[in-house]
Amino acid sequence: MLITPGPDLLYLTGYHAIPLERLTCLVVPADGDAALVAPGLEVPAAEAAGVGALGISIHGWAETDNPYALVASLVREAGIVALADSMVAAKVLALRDAMPQVHQQLAGPLLRDLRMIKSVDEIAHLRAAGRAIDYVHEQIGDFLRPGRTEREVGDDIAEAILEAGHERVDFVIVGSGPNGASPHHELSDRRIEVGDPVVVDIGGTMPSGYRSDSTRTYAVGHAPEEFTNYYRVLQKAQEAAVSSVRPGVTAESVDAAARSVIDEAGFGEQFIHRTGHGIGLETHEEPYIVKGNNEELRAGMAFSVEPGIYLSGRHGARIEDIVVVTTDGVESLNNTTHDLLVIDPSFSG
Repeated sequence: MLITPGPDLLYLTGYHAIPLERLTCLVVPADGDAALVAPGLEVPAAEAAGVGALGISIHGWAETDNPYALVASLVREAGIVALADSMVAAKVLALRDAMPQVHQQLAGPLLRDLRMIKSVDEIAHLRAAGRAIDYVHEQIGDFLRPGRTEREVGDDIAEAILEAGHERVDFVIVGSGPNGASPHHELSDRRIEVGDPVVVDIGGTMPSGYRSDSTRTYAVGHAPEEFTNYYRVLQKAQEAAVSSVRPGVTAESVDAAARSVIDEAGFGEQFIHRTGHGIGLETHEEPYIVKGNNEELRAGMAFSVEPGIYLSGRHGARIEDIVVVTTDGVESLNNTTHDLLVIDPSFSG
């Protein structure tokens, strides 16, 4: 395998390498010891990250060296190399030029089970991420005010995400009123009004490298009756999906558990995305909780459960928790209320 900076390298070595135009590449042979090819100026960082302590030799290269030829010399007689799924095309093609006789394929299938089944330590990191983002949701009532723009609210949330212990803000979605009907709405200058439902989907990266992701839906002052009616349906759907999670059931059955409740209530066409995605060192990774994925769930899998209902031009709602499959059921890593949170518009913070 040839692994360049990204989540796979971090997972395998603990080294959070900077993705540069200069080549950093972990070479993992089918037999024998692994080696890390790195720019000379990055070798101290690799050593400080403990790469050498793992028994990985570090090969620094100078500015006028050809690092791709160095990788080729370490690969030697291999007929196949598996490349990190996130490797940029320029490096893929340069490695192909350096080893024209070698067949390239993706490393993802080789690493998927390792990364998809979280260890006890990984689950602890995800649990800490869940607590941190829950703490941010507990503060949303201080930020959502009539007259403020989504962007202003989003800026406050981003600051709170960092203050809660995250190292980086990955995304902040504040979808007010009709913007809540767009699941990946970008922050806008729309001013929040009394009576607006507001979808708040937020997440960040912890110092451990593990991610948070949680969505709650709020109402400023009150919400339209049409909205409160389908919000109750959404609560039942999310609860049904989470309750269905346990070892041995398929990923698509969890999607079906949420979708059947929403379909029965007549909102099936307004549930326009999959029910969930895996999470770990990436916000979106395997397993995907979607129709057609008949993979059986196993203890240690971590993923979101986030059904939504979206009425274009009017409003929308989503409830999202990160859950972990346990040996006999499920643990939710997000534990703020699923009730519609109605914010008093006269509260001044």
